[in-house]
Amino acid sequence: LPRDADWFHYWIEARNNDHMTQSQKIDRTVTGNYFEDFKVGEEIVHPTPRTVTVGDVSFYTALYSGRFAVQSSDAFAQSIGYPCSPIDDILVFHFVIGKTVPDVSRNAIANLGYAEFRFLAPVYPGDTIASTSEVIGVKQNSSGKNGTVYVRTTGRNQNGDPVLSFARWVMVVKKNLDLPAPETVIPELDKEITPETLGKALPPLKLTVYNYALAGSPRRWVDYAVGDKIDHVDGQTIEEAEHQMATRLYQNTARVHFNQHRESQERFGRRLVYGGHIISIARSLSFNGLANAFHVLGLNGARHAAPSFAGDTIYAWSEVLDKAELPDRSDAGALRLRTFAVKDRNCADFPGVKDDGKLEDGVVLDMDYWVALPR
Repeated sequence: LPRDADWFHYWIEARNNDHMTQSQKIDRTVTGNYFEDFKVGEEIVHPTPRTVTVGDVSFYTALYSGRFAVQSSDAFAQSIGYPCSPIDDILVFHFVIGKTVPDVSRNAIANLGYAEFRFLAPVYPGDTIASTSEVIGVKQNSSGKNGTVYVRTTGRNQNGDPVLSFARWVMVVKKNLDLPAPETVIPELDKEITPETLGKALPPLKLTVYNYALAGSPRRWVDYAVGDKIDHVDGQTIEEAEHQMATRLYQNTARVHFNQHRESQERFGRRLVYGGHIISIARSLSFNGLANAFHVLGLNGARHAAPSFAGDTIYAWSEVLDKAELPDRSDAGALRLRTFAVKDRNCADFPGVKDDGKLEDGVVLDMDYWVALPR
């Protein structure tokens, strides 16, 4: 036996580990929840809390080059009443949903949709965000190999104040195919967000001094009409390293975005781009035409219509679906937008939905959401 006592204790522990059962070893790592693991009414506390820093903001800007003045300049934001530049709304979304992936969608086949998606409070550098989810529905699919799980996720800051709330549903594989199907529970979710429930994330502002020249466009809420179509013109090519770094920034652990060894044996033979990466690109591109849409109020719904891969070039265009006043505010109004992100095809002809109701070739994202503009 070795004379060094520390080495001896290390050796004994190593031998004990060798005699552990396979199940004991597996318990030390996390394989994620399968369909049968989700129980309606269960609350999931997602590790770990995340403090948002100006470094995160800089990295996010480097990835997508967002130019909205309120999120770019402390001086601009302070001039209209913010204490400093708030964190980009879509970055807040990424941080909140990224925390849910290991528990909710690590073993998912697809993210199927969103509903009742509302931003509830601004987030600033230094704030710490934590996520929890409640299981609000389950439905086993007819194949018996997977099922749909419905969750309502809430992101809260360090004070416990909700900053973002949304429902989403994902298709998750079943591990034990012999288990009987659970009782089907499908929650009733609003198909769209009414304007009366929006605007909580907008603090009191002084939009009468909003500087349109510095913001990049003279167009405000009154200058848009229902039916307007806006080609955002520019394109952004997805790089393999960048889409993976972006997904790591959000601490999203989904294997399909990182593991080429595994994905080379799957359907597409390569890593998929995280759908949120496309949302961020589309939001950034929308600056050209919607420069004063400085805040995303909420999402009515979004669907990732087709997969994206490194090398694809993303373009985007938007249509104004509706206009609305915000409750108790005369300084800002809401536009309901439908933004299409399209790969390897410019949007001068506004590719979207065909006469048969199907999406045109190349459309990878169809997003219906509300934004705020000065009035």
